[in-house]
Order: sequence, then structure tokens, then C-alpha cells
Amino acid sequence: MFVFAQQPSVANQYIAELRDVHLQTDRLRFRHNLQRLGELTAYEISRVLAYQNGSVQTPLAPAATQTLLQQPILAPIMRAGLPFHQGFLHVFDRADNAFVGAYRSSARAINEGDFEIEMDYISSPDLSGRTLILIDPMLATGRSLEKSYHALLRYGIPAQTHIAAAFASPEGVRFVQNRMPQCHLWLGAIDSHLNDHFYIVPGLGDAGDLAYGGKV
Repeated sequence: MFVFAQQPSVANQYIAELRDVHLQTDRLRFRHNLQRLGELTAYEISRVLAYQNGSVQTPLAPAATQTLLQQPILAPIMRAGLPFHQGFLHVFDRADNAFVGAYRSSARAINEGDFEIEMDYISSPDLSGRTLILIDPMLATGRSLEKSYHALLRYGIPAQTHIAAAFASPEGVRFVQNRMPQCHLWLGAIDSHLNDHFYIVPGLGDAGDLAYGGKV
């Protein structure tokens, strides 16, 4: 598991600005900071992927190169995952993409204060033998990520799966490690806990609303 907040880097500046209630009213800046954090996270993931040796011809002479053996498949959880995903696209600019629409719904919850995960959209290329990167800025309970992952498996079994989140709760991290032990976690920060409404504390609030506005 990789966590940006456990070491000094400019990523912590972006994390601080994402949290700052006085800056969150600027949606463009909020989306841009998620995008920049996505770029840094994608770079860190790129360091553990497989590469192939080759060469290119410069105007003066051949030059040795290392290029990705295979492009990953990027899978954002909409809608909050879209600006985070854009940062990954800047790094993996030839990647294939899957998209999952998943959200919390209290309408079908059995217990008061609980929620169910609803999915209303999914599309994906063939995942068989590929590297899958699941992208969701908030790893709260982990249930939406688990449901999205298992829904994607109908498109094939990936060779490896990475999960990228900007903010995580200890409960969500434990859930993913227990239920999806084959997945590798890449996080911006691990926060204190989940509150009674299953929001990460201190977190930043509702990432989707902050990026794109409220919903009814």
C-alpha cells in the first residue's frame, strides 16, 4: 500500500487545498487539484508496471528506450472519479478505459441510516490479462469499489488490479484488504474514521458535489 501523506511531497499541497473549505467554492480549482493528484498517483503506479526495451532514431543517432509493455485500463467510478481520472489520462494517454456509474441509495436500505450501492451504467473493454486501475477519489466503506470490481469481472479477469483513491478511511482500507486482497492500494491520505453517515472524517465532504455541483 502506498500513501502520499506518509512522506513529504507536493501531493500534500494538493491534498490540503482539496480539504480547505475556503478553497472548495472554486470548482475549477477543486477539479484541477484532483486531476494533479491523479497525475502523481498514476506516475507512482507506472513505476511498478512492466516495460520493454527498444530504441528510437533521433536526428543524431539511435537512442535506447523503455516503454510500457502493455497499456493499463483505467476505470473511474462516476461522477466523482472523473477529474481524478483525467489526471491518469494525462499520464497513460494511450490507455483503454472502462466506466462505472455507482452511487449510494438509501431507498432500498434495510436499516435506518444504512445504504445500498446502486449501479446504473458500466462499459469496459476486454479485461483478460490486462492491468486494471480502479479510480475513485473517496474510499469510504469500500462497498462501491467492491461492487464495481466484481461487475467489471464479467469482461474478463485482469492480470493485476490497482485501486487509486485520494482519501480513505481505515474502515474502507480494511474492507478492501479483506475482501479484495489481490488489489494494490494507492492513496493520498488515510483519515481518522467514518461518521454515522459513512462520510470520511476529516475528509473533504462530497467530492462529486464539490467538483460538479449539488444533485437532487
